[in-house]
Amino acid sequence: MATSTIDEKTVKDLLADGLSKLGFEVYTLKVGWYNSVLPPKLHLPHPDDCLAVVVLSTPSMFEKAFLPFLEERGSQGLSDPIDLCVKHCVTSVLSQKFAGQKVDVRYDYELLPSRKPKFLAQTAAHMSGAAFYYQQSDVSDQPWASKKMFGVCVHPRLGGWFAIRALLVFQDIKMNPEELQPEPRDCVPSREARIRLLEDFNFRWQDWSYRNIVTPTETYSQKQQDYFATPPAQRHALLRSWGLLPELGDAPSHNSSEQAQANGHG
Repeated sequence: MATSTIDEKTVKDLLADGLSKLGFEVYTLKVGWYNSVLPPKLHLPHPDDCLAVVVLSTPSMFEKAFLPFLEERGSQGLSDPIDLCVKHCVTSVLSQKFAGQKVDVRYDYELLPSRKPKFLAQTAAHMSGAAFYYQQSDVSDQPWASKKMFGVCVHPRLGGWFAIRALLVFQDIKMNPEELQPEPRDCVPSREARIRLLEDFNFRWQDWSYRNIVTPTETYSQKQQDYFATPPAQRHALLRSWGLLPELGDAPSHNSSEQAQANGHG
C-alpha cells in the first residue's frame, strides 16, 4: 500500500481488523508524546510526528491465538511460546496488510545491547490512552518512606487482566499535527485505592489481586491462569501435559532446554 494512500485511521483500522479477532487491541500515539516524558537515552529514534501503535493482548488472546498457534506450530527451542505467538500474529498482519511499509517493530521482551528494554511498555500504553500507568508519584503522603515501589498499568475495562506486547512505529506515516493526545481513564482515583493497587502489585503480585482493582469485564480463563502461574522453566512441560507439545523423546534435542525468564507482562 502506497504511503500516500494511508493515514493513521487506515493503519489503526487495518491492524484492528487483523488482530482484534485474535484477542488484541491497538492504540495509536505520536512518537513525540512518548519521547516527551522520557530522558533522551530512552527516546525512540524517530521524528516526533511519526505514527506509533501500541498492541495489547486481552484475556481472549490465549484461546483465540495462543492455543491454536501451538496446535499448528508447536514451540521452537529456547523461545518463550507466548512471545513466539505474539510475534507470529503481528508479523502476519504486517506482511498481509502493510507490504512495503517501513515499520520498526519492538516487542515487550526485547532488550537493547545496553540491556534496557526496546521500549517502555507501560509508558507507551499510558501515552496512547490505552491504560493508566499508576506510579509511586501518583500517591500523595506516601506510606512507604524511601522504599521503591514499581508502577503498574490499569485498563479501564480489563483492570490488570491484559498485557502490553508490542510497539509498532510506521516510519513513513505522520500523524495529524492537530491530533490531540488522549488521556487514559483514571479508574483508580482515590489515594486509598492507589495505595492498595501498588501494594498488591509490589508485595502480593503472585495472588493477582491487583488485577481486580476495578471490576473487569473479562479475566483470564482457568487454563490461562494455570499457565502463567507455572514457573517459566516448567511451562513447556505443562504444555506437553496438555498435548500441545511433543513429548521430549519425540522432539529434537534442542527443545529439551526451557526458557527460564518470566514473561514480564503475563
